[in-house]
Amino acid sequence: MRIAIVGAGAIGGYLGGRLSEAGLDVTFVVRGANLEAIKRDGLRLTLEDGKEMHARRVRAVSIDEAEPHDYVLLTMKSHQVAAVAPQVPRLCHDRTAVVTLQNGVPWWYFHGVGGPLEGTRLASVDPDNACWDGIGPQRAIGSVVYPAAELVAPGQVRVIEGNRFTLGEPTGEKTERVVALSQAMISAGFKAPVSTDIRGEIWVKLWGNCSFNPISALTHATLESITRFAPTRALAAAMMREAQAVGEALGVRFKVSLEQRIDGAEKVGAHKTSMLQDVEAGRAPELDALVGSVIELARHTGTPVPTIEAVHALAALLAKTIAEQRGRVRVEPA
Repeated sequence: MRIAIVGAGAIGGYLGGRLSEAGLDVTFVVRGANLEAIKRDGLRLTLEDGKEMHARRVRAVSIDEAEPHDYVLLTMKSHQVAAVAPQVPRLCHDRTAVVTLQNGVPWWYFHGVGGPLEGTRLASVDPDNACWDGIGPQRAIGSVVYPAAELVAPGQVRVIEGNRFTLGEPTGEKTERVVALSQAMISAGFKAPVSTDIRGEIWVKLWGNCSFNPISALTHATLESITRFAPTRALAAAMMREAQAVGEALGVRFKVSLEQRIDGAEKVGAHKTSMLQDVEAGRAPELDALVGSVIELARHTGTPVPTIEAVHALAALLAKTIAEQRGRVRVEPA
């Protein structure tokens, strides 16, 4: 089994390092300082318990040098996928599967779903159809990423917590290719269950991301602060009720209650969401995949989402201001 990891950031490095140490043939498709560091010294991992792993056997190549692999794992952020999509075919042979490991609604969402929306393209996450046309939805395997990790230096990743990556075919089938990947990931120490309802799994995470992420970016508050401050807890709940209505209109069954989902976020504690971290660092936030996509799905189903639209407008203006001024926004001691 040959596996290509496109992007050797935090999650890509975590996956590739452990898969390589389990004896799998892993190639990182990267650029810049990461490319040079991994070529020179492999990939270094610091696990949750402080244990160090050094994956020396991994290869690192630029995408122009890459060859076909059995699995291609896309581990960059959602808004970065379209830029590499036209080059992904060079990593593929006829049976290659492409695993999408992004937060939010995936570009292949309406592939294999059946019904009147089958084959619908989503402009919020794939505005020029670069992913649908360049990669092809028939290659896609979905994944929900639960671990947290950080790239501390080129070729060096620190795992904060977690080892679960839920996998699933858009059609809901337990195909040979998704089962084989699951078994390979399990052999590397990951929890990698195969879900027959990957969209339902995606929505459980999206349910919180579409509310807590933009609220945190606008308020600079942690999950603990948002959920313990009555007005923002109520705002998050209102957004989540709207999102749930959208999901249910699409046939999604939510397996936990809204309050359970909020309580789960509160238990995470003083954690900064990825969108808040992006705003503080002056990076483009994943606003379209986490919030804009829900609004687009709402329009397809005729579901009103006024609260989500209002918060999205504020967060979008913040992102626009940061981009135009090439700045960042953070709260610091006076």
